[in-house]
Amino acid sequence: MRFAQKVVVITGAGNGIGKNHAVNFAKEGARVVVCDIKEDDCRLVVAAIKEQGGEAIAIKADVTNEDSVKVMMEKIIETYGRIDILVNNAGLTRDTKVSEMTELDWDVVLDVCLKGSFFCTKYTAPYMIAQKYGRIINTSSRAYLGNPGQANYSAAKAGILGFTRALSKELGKYNITVNAVAPGLIDTEMLRKLPTFDMIAERQIKETPIKRIGTVDDVTKAVMFFASDDAEYISGDVLHISGGRKG
Repeated sequence: MRFAQKVVVITGAGNGIGKNHAVNFAKEGARVVVCDIKEDDCRLVVAAIKEQGGEAIAIKADVTNEDSVKVMMEKIIETYGRIDILVNNAGLTRDTKVSEMTELDWDVVLDVCLKGSFFCTKYTAPYMIAQKYGRIINTSSRAYLGNPGQANYSAAKAGILGFTRALSKELGKYNITVNAVAPGLIDTEMLRKLPTFDMIAERQIKETPIKRIGTVDDVTKAVMFFASDDAEYISGDVLHISGGRKG
């Protein structure tokens, strides 16, 4: 198993892509920390992992709150004694035209996507530095190239790439790699609940060289690649999971 006994922390792991990450890391032998602001969702994911014979714990945490993140990391160290892999996956959107975007719309998206990644990395890095090993995978998006109605989200996801590159230079000497994934449109339960799902999917397929929309497994495979020994000499990079569509 690629991640036997590795301790993997995944934020926003209660549903969707983060949940898929958690389940699949556990299948590969990892000890998974399922982190989400919704505790019930965390527990359901942990139960699913344990049913398949994996090991996981649930921790409720608000990634936008520094104290909450600090306490979470301390709990993980108390439980497992180390953190090997951090997947900064938590994120959300509040799409609207910039002329109608409120300060709250802007702040909430930047706080969860960008500040949350900062806090989680800040309180994980010292442990990785001490053990001279670590893998940090940040979640950007194809939206960093710009999408109408997503000025807040595009800014946050572009920020993630700068954050990733800076950290790769700062932490590389400690055998810590820092990379990012940039998914395009991904087929999730949340997406399918949108009344415009069929229209969105049809447009995406038309504009994408590989004629389908992405799956959660597509994203998880990329994250697991960056977390694996196969990527031990790759850092400061971004992998697009968008079927060939970047613009």
